[in-house]
Amino acid sequence: MALEKITSISGKGIYVHGDDIDTDRIIPARFMKCVTFDGLGEYLFHDVRKDPEGNEKEHNLNDPRFSQATLLLSGNNFGCGSSREHAPQAIYRAGFRAVIAEGYAEIFFGNCTGLGIPCIQATKEQISEIASTVEKDPNTEIEISIENSTVSYAGKTISIQIREGAKKNLVAGKWDPIAELLEAGSQIDQVAGKLNYMKS
Repeated sequence: MALEKITSISGKGIYVHGDDIDTDRIIPARFMKCVTFDGLGEYLFHDVRKDPEGNEKEHNLNDPRFSQATLLLSGNNFGCGSSREHAPQAIYRAGFRAVIAEGYAEIFFGNCTGLGIPCIQATKEQISEIASTVEKDPNTEIEISIENSTVSYAGKTISIQIREGAKKNLVAGKWDPIAELLEAGSQIDQVAGKLNYMKS
């Protein structure tokens, strides 16, 4: 079955401020002892959202005004640190379908794209303006056009950056290499059948 072609994404936004937000802050290592990724969303940004006793701290992700947010805004070098794929999985399982930040760690970027989560690059000023708009009105609808490399909100449209390779794969529905391999099962079998070392 063909993957979804991701040409645009719309939703409400939430701002998690800061640069160099690493994958351990996104999903602490102690929550990675799991057989599947199901349920990881519960632990997204756990240690900045909750104190050692499990009580909620003051944080946008705990603010009910942003409970419907599906677009995550942040700073530069987002997803740095370890290469754990649990970080983008936690973001996805928490209901987020795109990230808008100044820049990304390379492996995190790739892991997000492989889940169909576009990593949009915008300037610090652009993100600050979107964040300010969302802070004033959490119901602000944000639309990301992958095809046109734009973000629209509150009657404004701005140009942003999407890496060409990721953009091409998202729009074409070829963003998950594992799914592509599975779809090509018969072709793989044909090639394997021609290899001497694969013959019994």
